Amino acid sequence: QVQLAESGGGLVQAGDSLRLSCSTSGSTFVIFYVGWFRQAPGSEREFIAAVNWSGSSSYYADSVKGRFTVSTDNAKQMIYLDMNKLKSEDTAVYYCAATTYRNSLTLPARYNYLGQGTQVTVSS
Repeated sequence: QVQLAESGGGLVQAGDSLRLSCSTSGSTFVIFYVGWFRQAPGSEREFIAAVNWSGSSSYYADSVKGRFTVSTDNAKQMIYLDMNKLKSEDTAVYYCAATTYRNSLTLPARYNYLGQGTQVTVSS
């Protein structure tokens, strides 16, 4: 089993920056990719970004490309999502996720493990 726990959410103004963190524990050696999803009220869970543990391979949704950066710290078993130039449409619950798969990484169903989520609210 792999456990994930997000932190760092909050209320910010449009244009601000925010860093989300995700701590991992358990059998993390089975994980190939880690990533972030978000879900706004009344919407489906949306892929944001994914990265392998070494950081050599990353993927981003078009909606956040150039504004968000996903990274890992292997020594600390941490995953980060740096969000810049936040917009009101970025408001959602953000989830950290991990998968034992290496493809179809934009699909929520491909992720074996999911954190409890952290709320990000961007006021305009």
